Amino acid sequence: MRIEAYNQVQQVYQSKKVNQTQKAGTASHSDQVQISSFGKDIQTAKAALAGCPDVREERIASIREQIRNGSYRVDNASFAEKLISKKYEEMR
Repeated sequence: MRIEAYNQVQQVYQSKKVNQTQKAGTASHSDQVQISSFGKDIQTAKAALAGCPDVREERIASIREQIRNGSYRVDNASFAEKLISKKYEEMR
């Protein structure tokens, strides 16, 4: 068995492989992306929400003050009723 012959065959094979890769790489293909109107609406909504604060300070300012001065009271029956109805809705 001659090792030189194997090396020569391998070199020929490698050069053909490179040429095929170069030919494939020179072809001009263009990719296109189209966003649906629903997708555009979602992007618009995300942009609008990005400008809004996570916490509405005007809504919680009075509750925060009541907690600070100790006058905030929770109606246990109302809280329990809301908790149960929420869990019931989650189970459906």
